[in-house]
Amino acid sequence: MSTKLYDLMNWADIEEITYSESENPHRILGRHTIDGVDLIQAYLPTATAAVVKFPGRKPIEMELVDEESSWFAAEVKSYYKGIYTLSVTYGENVVEFADPYEFGSLLRDEDIDKFEKGIHYEVYKILGAHPMTVKGVQGTFFAVWAPNAIRCSIVGDFNSWDGTRLQMKKTRGIFELFVPSILEGAVYKFEIKAKGGLTYLKSDPYAYYSELRPNTASVVTDISHFQWDDEEWIKNRAKTQSPDSPISVYEVYLGSVARGENNEYLNYTVLADRLIDYVKDLGYTHVELMPVSEHPLDASWGYQVIGYYSPTSRYGKPEDFAAFVNKLHQAGIGVILDWVPAHFPRDTYGLSNFDGTCLYEHFDPRKGSHPHWGTLVYNYARPQVSNYLIANALYWIENYHVDGLRVDAVASMLYLDYGRKDGEWIPNMYGGKENLDAVEFFKHTNSIVHKRNPHTLMIAEESTAWPMVTGRLDEGGLGFDYKWNMGYMNDFIDYIKADPYFRSYKHNQLTFSMMYAYSEQYMLAFSHDEAVHGKGTMVGKMPGNEDQRFAALRITYAYMMMHPGKKLLFMGQDIGEYQEFSEQRAVNLDLLQYKYHLGVKTLVKDLNALYRSSRALNELDNNPDGFSWTNCISWQDCYVAFVRKSSTNDKALFVVANFSGVSKQMTAGVPWAGKYKEIINTDAEKYGGSGNVNPRVKKAKKVAWDDQPYSINLNIAPQSAAIFEITPEPEKEKEENLAEKPATYTKKTVPKRKAVSQAKEA
Repeated sequence: MSTKLYDLMNWADIEEITYSESENPHRILGRHTIDGVDLIQAYLPTATAAVVKFPGRKPIEMELVDEESSWFAAEVKSYYKGIYTLSVTYGENVVEFADPYEFGSLLRDEDIDKFEKGIHYEVYKILGAHPMTVKGVQGTFFAVWAPNAIRCSIVGDFNSWDGTRLQMKKTRGIFELFVPSILEGAVYKFEIKAKGGLTYLKSDPYAYYSELRPNTASVVTDISHFQWDDEEWIKNRAKTQSPDSPISVYEVYLGSVARGENNEYLNYTVLADRLIDYVKDLGYTHVELMPVSEHPLDASWGYQVIGYYSPTSRYGKPEDFAAFVNKLHQAGIGVILDWVPAHFPRDTYGLSNFDGTCLYEHFDPRKGSHPHWGTLVYNYARPQVSNYLIANALYWIENYHVDGLRVDAVASMLYLDYGRKDGEWIPNMYGGKENLDAVEFFKHTNSIVHKRNPHTLMIAEESTAWPMVTGRLDEGGLGFDYKWNMGYMNDFIDYIKADPYFRSYKHNQLTFSMMYAYSEQYMLAFSHDEAVHGKGTMVGKMPGNEDQRFAALRITYAYMMMHPGKKLLFMGQDIGEYQEFSEQRAVNLDLLQYKYHLGVKTLVKDLNALYRSSRALNELDNNPDGFSWTNCISWQDCYVAFVRKSSTNDKALFVVANFSGVSKQMTAGVPWAGKYKEIINTDAEKYGGSGNVNPRVKKAKKVAWDDQPYSINLNIAPQSAAIFEITPEPEKEKEENLAEKPATYTKKTVPKRKAVSQAKEA
């Protein structure tokens, strides 16, 4: 080695890089002028020779100035300009690449400022791995937030997973490096060296694509290529997703839609075709996908997310998922994603202890550890963490055109004591149990989602009485569009799974939901949670023999579809599948060869068709004027009756639901004179019932009943519901009939005082 080169070396900086502890390797690597000499230095572990090449110039051989540290250097003429390459010999192989340390910082201060404030809503375009061309050179720009790390490097097959080679520059807590030699499709991770010397291999938190499990590396991906043609669907969102439009959701686990010959997963595009056929046939308006973000364990169904920005590789590549959404939109079907900002798994290659510190989670386990699921809880008070999640919500909506997000486990985020005993949680600044940081996170997320993407749906799975979940932000609400009505679901299931003989003592569980039906914007959901963990499927919860079980299932779905609120059913429930959901198999559609299962499917199809076409079920769905009981107090007889109305009462619906175990020939009070035509009866033979229906149109009699001025007589089978379409009598004809003969008042179906007292005692 020449004395001149030796004297130009900064051995302290060289030692910092060779020990892989440099926050700014650009300070010495690459081309620099030192004491008037243009010097190129390169750290090339295991290399035996290196040559610098400038376009149109004679190659310059580099000197191995320090064999132990693999440090190479070369003096170059000042008039040698442009991007040079390094031709490096590794044993018998020669690799040529542009020097990554010749490219300066690509981060802008304004981007970092917004990220530090938690308001960079497209930060995923800055952080992560992004193929691009810089100074005419193709490569990938990498950036990762790891403010407490000593050093961060990019590792992969391209550098033998050696963290000493591609060391990154730290800029205000973000490590960055443009690497010309890495192109789309490369597999990579970040090697992070923490204070104390420990190193961690981490997947990219902002990766657009990930390896198929059990592999855990990230994949350099460009998601800008896909050509969308769903403009018509997006344009019509204002109508299709408005509060007065029908929203009937089919909840699915993609791996259970269908499987290949050897039970292997199918591609997103194939699954789209299968789903479209099924969903269109049954008349759902939307599908809701259990989480498709990358996750390590199939058995978590996607609810323990590792790659928040990465559609799972189980079903294909990101462009395949884009094609999936595009196909459904072209078929007129909306797509809602389950989104999990409540917690994340402890897997060491993920977000946990990311830079050697609790960066994404709380340090104190009383706030940072989830006792139920063994997972970690996000620190929503840290702007960069909330920014990571808020930008992720926008990412799925704006890059993959999804129509809404169903936010998982909202209650676990809102309460500091959720799942914790006394002494296991820390009160907020006011001494309360409310998680004020999570409240602000929800308000921020819902505000910016709706501002940037009007008519996108934000749906909360919230199981408590937290007020104004769907309330307006300017009135103190959280700003969600809908809340899953868990109270309705729990009460109704507890009611319907009881033997009909004993249901009279649970009557309040059938009717109580209407006491608060308009306190929030609700979605009624019989979700996957009701078909797992030994709970039994919906039909499996029902009492009695097979005929009675399916009768109970049919009235369950009819009652839900007629009740105010948007609708959701989980896959397999709409065919009466007995077997609990499993991520290891597809839904058993072979059951449709049997009458009971086919009957349930046919009923769901007809109910969806009625729901989608009826103004009475949608126009005033969130308005008390759209619903009125005609009888909700006949607890001993286990039946209820009500009317669903539109603003003009045109095509109003009258519903009678008999939850008892016996058939009835009964009189029911109705509000208007006119004709009552039965359009759906859950006991119809085509639904698997006995055929005890009302085939003839009923004309209301001027006989008051149930505090209604008119009444009809009808038959109703055990555990069945009858839905009548009302054609009111013209006003002139009604006046003539009333003048001719006044209404007579007869028996009302009001229990005697003694019976009411007995019910209270029971």
